[in-house]
Amino acid sequence: MAGTTITRADFVAVPSTDWRRSRAFYVDVLGLRPDDRSQGEFWVGEQCFGIYEPTQFGLEFAPQTTAHLALHVDDVAAARGELEAKGVEFDGDTFDTGVCRMAFFRDPDGNALMLHHRYAPRDEEYAGT
Repeated sequence: MAGTTITRADFVAVPSTDWRRSRAFYVDVLGLRPDDRSQGEFWVGEQCFGIYEPTQFGLEFAPQTTAHLALHVDDVAAARGELEAKGVEFDGDTFDTGVCRMAFFRDPDGNALMLHHRYAPRDEEYAGT
């Protein structure tokens, strides 16, 4: 894009059929930080996520099912156990790639999520990325 420099992602949109239920899941169940200035937003580290109801904009609701939101945790097994105790159901067993561990689950609207922990160091070739 000539003359345009993209400097960051301002927010990630999370489709929902009920933003209040979704916010409760992300904040109360997952323990993510709510935005003090917006009811429909929460934070993962320094990244803002905005819950929206597509039907309020004349759009059809469809969950994000192919691009998992990978949420970093220090211990996938422990985090999975804590979420299962809160009623979160996981899609299959925890997966170990030889580089990282992943456990897949969904929010109440079916959006794809993942607990993720990379335990192997990145190759020297990719150290700057």
